[in-house]
Amino acid sequence: MRNPDPVEKMDQQTPAPEPPEHADRPAPPEPEPSTPGLEADLRVAVGRLARRLRAQRPDTSLSLGQGAVLFALARHGRMTPRALADHEKVQPPSMTRIIGALEERALVRREPHPQDRRQHLVDLTEQGRALVRQDTRRREAWLAQRLAELEPGERETLREAAEILDRLSRS
Repeated sequence: MRNPDPVEKMDQQTPAPEPPEHADRPAPPEPEPSTPGLEADLRVAVGRLARRLRAQRPDTSLSLGQGAVLFALARHGRMTPRALADHEKVQPPSMTRIIGALEERALVRREPHPQDRRQHLVDLTEQGRALVRQDTRRREAWLAQRLAELEPGERETLREAAEILDRLSRS
């Protein structure tokens, strides 16, 4: 008498898996490859626009990281240093240096965390809020002038593209 093959024995004991519920539906289409040159065109256009917008900044002595923290606090309210570091995708020690530099300029302040005494929250000072408002007004005024030169259909295309670019920036 021969010993049964363990795989054969397992096949006899294990029922075949049932097909998934969605087996009757066609598989989703494979993602289409990117349009040739789109990556480069987009990188150049976004980079050029970012440089033009940066040129409108009222206080060019702030680093880009410092400006990003001010805008994050203006948009999201007070945050812990760790939450700011995560939001800006930088290491906590880098965020500590950025917060320190902004504190020296009286643009942010640290407050005790209401639930956790070991932590603190970073918030904008009135001077920091004023700088963000001034910066926003200047950049948006410049951009409004450029957008006014476009056709209505082009502006609508940019509105849709802005949503897509925002999603890309968060990935």
